[in-house]
Amino acid sequence: MTTFEPDAKTLELPWPFTGREDELELVRRSMTGGRQGIAVTGPAGRGKTRLVTEAVRGTDCTRVVGAPETRGLPFAAFAHLLPETVSLHRAVHLMSSVRLLLVDDAHLLDDASAALVHQLAVHGRTRLLVVATEGARAPEAISRLWTGELLPRLALEPLPREETAQLLAAGTGGLEALTVNRLHRLCQGDLRLLRELVDAVRERGLLHRLPDSTDREWRGPVPVTATVRERTAHLLDRTGPERETLDRLAFGEPLPTDADTLDLAALEALEADGLVHVGEQGAVRLAHPLHGPVLRAAAGRLRARRLTGPLDRCAAALEAETATLTRAIAEADVRAVPAPVGEWLVAEHTGIPARHAAVRARFARLRGELREAAAWAAQGLRGSPDAESCRLELALAAAQSGDPEHTPGPTGAATGDAAPPPAEPGGGRPDIAAATWRAVARGDLDAALGTADPYDAVRLGVPDRAVGRLSGVLADHAEALARGDGPALDEVARTLEERGFLLFAAEAYAQAVGAHRDPSAARTSRTRAAALARRCQGARTPALSGLVLGELTARQRQIVTLAAAGLSNRQIAEKLTLSIRTVGNHLYSAYARLGASDRDALPCLVELPEAQPA
Repeated sequence: MTTFEPDAKTLELPWPFTGREDELELVRRSMTGGRQGIAVTGPAGRGKTRLVTEAVRGTDCTRVVGAPETRGLPFAAFAHLLPETVSLHRAVHLMSSVRLLLVDDAHLLDDASAALVHQLAVHGRTRLLVVATEGARAPEAISRLWTGELLPRLALEPLPREETAQLLAAGTGGLEALTVNRLHRLCQGDLRLLRELVDAVRERGLLHRLPDSTDREWRGPVPVTATVRERTAHLLDRTGPERETLDRLAFGEPLPTDADTLDLAALEALEADGLVHVGEQGAVRLAHPLHGPVLRAAAGRLRARRLTGPLDRCAAALEAETATLTRAIAEADVRAVPAPVGEWLVAEHTGIPARHAAVRARFARLRGELREAAAWAAQGLRGSPDAESCRLELALAAAQSGDPEHTPGPTGAATGDAAPPPAEPGGGRPDIAAATWRAVARGDLDAALGTADPYDAVRLGVPDRAVGRLSGVLADHAEALARGDGPALDEVARTLEERGFLLFAAEAYAQAVGAHRDPSAARTSRTRAAALARRCQGARTPALSGLVLGELTARQRQIVTLAAAGLSNRQIAEKLTLSIRTVGNHLYSAYARLGASDRDALPCLVELPEAQPA
């Protein structure tokens, strides 16, 4: 029996389903064998309904939905499935013939419907997919499904930045990395808010295409949409001293405000309600990244003029951020550090000095965030087109993404740079590194090794050139690779990952795959290498070649190989006797695992079989 509630949430959304592959597989497994189902919980807007809808697609599923308007009516959620008057015992008997029941918005069920769902779980003849919103008051019969261990519970975490980028690429056609970061930061995992913000930005003409790119960027104010107002109503409804305090904090961003300059009683009330954070040194910030932009947008012109401070107040703080990032690079420790001033200046379309942009790009690249590195470098070149440090970072990010066509060469001058860029890990020069990776991107490994600094030689698989010329974990990497010591390479990779060098860690794990004698250890290293590589925003380096296809399912490998060979979705569907939708879903899942944004990136990821002689 397949029944859909007429007033249920929309099943088809404008963006393809992407990301959440592990969660999707977990939900699908809960519907097989002797399993009784699963409960999926999370805050509003996290994508719970879309996840379970995708999981049951193509199955014989019955669906019921809770609603606030009918919480006082017995069996209201099951009204389309049960007689008008029915006892709980009779309802259980009638519904026991349903093999798979999807219960959406279970926290809004009336008590009789909640009791029916609970009894179906107890009897165990019906598999249940139960979706409930965290933080909302739910009937006890529903919460006892997981607290009483009748059903396993999947608490959905916020969509990671990498999967958010994948979702945005699928839904918008491509956004540059700093715009992706801004949306991810503002929405904090709320996918409903994410979609609405993107639609509003697009409809209001705030997305601008970048030169020589298909990507677009968003700068300027945050649109106050219906969902934004709903999410911030508790903020906008404040009045008196509390609203004045909130507005002062909003217009004081990106710098924190001293608690001693604010109304103490108002500040205490706001802190108790979780709207502000007060640090140990008395620095006060708004609790959510969305709050400042919304408060600024809601202020009138005169109020905004009174509260807005001079932009040059950020200069010293920006210089401090630059120094912090430079020191982290020099100390070979690039774990994430808060640097909100540069991000705020870019988001507000104010512009940043080339020196700060180059350091941000270097920091991001060493973390393996190659698209972000390219975006920061491009941002610096806008104000200083001849800034050599930014040109070098753009070249390095492009080359390590396997893109030889977009690797700008040096200008021969350092115009626009206030200071030379920090050295590469291991003491190498950035201009030498750029030449090395340009050669790698062209496929000329001999030329690359001719210019490679010691650590780049290790990354390229030739550790003899580096032994004795490095120190710390970089020296450990060279020595482990020279010995062909798989466990030691795994340990090096763990240390590199702890210090934030995700791309270097992925490469070390990938090198360990071939060094391990134990097949099980090799598989573990391969899995870890691929997982880290997916977080490196399209990195394509020699050490990572050959990893990616091993992370796909057999069907995904088949479809990706055909797509890389140039076949359209329709041609693949006809060849494999699949629906076009199924082919598209497999491709989007494969893109997420491969770190690709579309099929144009597939040929450089997949080694196509050579043509066989006739």
